[in-house]
Amino acid sequence: MKEIISTESAPKAIGPYSQAVRWNGLVFCSGQIPLDPATGQLIEGGIEEQTVRVLENLKAVLEAAGASFESVLKTTIFVKDLGDFAKVNEIYGRYFPVNPPARATVEAARLPRDVKVEIEAIAFVK
Repeated sequence: MKEIISTESAPKAIGPYSQAVRWNGLVFCSGQIPLDPATGQLIEGGIEEQTVRVLENLKAVLEAAGASFESVLKTTIFVKDLGDFAKVNEIYGRYFPVNPPARATVEAARLPRDVKVEIEAIAFVK
């Protein structure tokens, strides 16, 4: 049975979607953008600060679902400018230091709220 995952430790969904869905031992996390979970507002800063906030939001959703970065199987990174990829990749690597998941990275013409980065993930529940 499909279970909807929601946590106050990550930004609330800003549309008709769930933060994550758990089904049959898998967790499908919606894309996270750099919103402050307490205020729902876009954080200050550049690509580095936005990437950290996105990954912290994703971490909160994973934990609410009973998963973790260690159980992530696949991520998709959407960036506004692939010229920022090296900075995003360096920060991303801190969150996946060993046995990183499969990944795709896509440059997107425009992301929600004109953010610079969005990351979604699929994980398993240990």
